[in-house]
Amino acid sequence: MAWSLEKCDAGVETELGVVRPATGAHTEEAVEALRAGKVIAVPTDTLYGFACDACSLEAVNRIYEIKGRKHTSPLAICVGDVPDLKRFAATEHLPHGLLENLLPGPVTLVLNRGESSILEKSLNPGLDSIGVRVPDCNFIRDIARRLGSALALTSANLSGQPSSVSIKDFENLWEHCAYVYNGGVLPSGRAGSTVVDLTRLGKYKILRPGSAKEETVAILEMHSLEEEGAAT
Repeated sequence: MAWSLEKCDAGVETELGVVRPATGAHTEEAVEALRAGKVIAVPTDTLYGFACDACSLEAVNRIYEIKGRKHTSPLAICVGDVPDLKRFAATEHLPHGLLENLLPGPVTLVLNRGESSILEKSLNPGLDSIGVRVPDCNFIRDIARRLGSALALTSANLSGQPSSVSIKDFENLWEHCAYVYNGGVLPSGRAGSTVVDLTRLGKYKILRPGSAKEETVAILEMHSLEEEGAAT
């Protein structure tokens, strides 16, 4: 069940940036900012992230600038619902029910883009795969639904610095965001999502343990996937 935060709906404008509560009252405002090519900061079910329209090259480049991140480091995308994944990545090779068992949740699935992906070629150029998320968080999923596209999503911090579990952790970067949406202190710690490569038929490979490795592996093996490189 997705968590949501319903506190006061008043925003706060400070010298550092514009802070709003991460509530449904501000979803449309966030979508308008994304359509204008802006970057926003949002809570997820793991860490705070910077998000923009994945189909806006200008906005994607802005995220790299804010983080001081090399363009060779790929960005993941976030969609509102599991059925949306097939618009952006190849899922037909996966066992029936696997995606629904894994998502929404604190997992990033690395999948092949496939021929039918509507993603811009300029996002993670040179890579045939894409990391996809459906976080267990109502606010960011509602934004993705209303945008009607995918969000490019990455952790809200300078590259190489600790991840953020509260907006105070990255207040030095607020000024670069159209809005900073406050979801309180996130309870999952700083491990981030579990990243698993599912590009090969019948195989999985854990690329980052993250916060849900054991649960993720249990689901993968329940669907008869084998760990890539494991002895048989």
